[in-house]
Amino acid sequence: MTTGRRTVLVVDDSEFVRSYHACILRANDFDVVTAVDGMDALEKLLTSACDVILTDINMGNMDGYEFIRRVRAEPALKDLPIIIVSTESETRDKQKGFAAGANLYIVKPCAPELMLEHLKMVLSPAVT
Repeated sequence: MTTGRRTVLVVDDSEFVRSYHACILRANDFDVVTAVDGMDALEKLLTSACDVILTDINMGNMDGYEFIRRVRAEPALKDLPIIIVSTESETRDKQKGFAAGANLYIVKPCAPELMLEHLKMVLSPAVT
């Protein structure tokens, strides 16, 4: 069975954070598509097949919560794993993220190993 490379959509308004996450991911055999906000990310999802999304919350044009709600509203994307990576660390922020439809929530800065561990978790096939 060929596993193939997985593609991660990285959504963050900070060029530094996008580049940092992309560098970690590419060094670990992921393909990466980047977007500057939720609106840009929705457009990228129309043209790029992704296996998982890493998204920030606080962004211009469309924040992470609205982006997640819109992804979940699309039948073809409703099961796509979404991990929030944000500086927002309050319980209410996490609850709002999960209510929007996120699978996991990571507070940044996070160690590269933690991000990779979470990616493997959401990309692993479910055990039945």
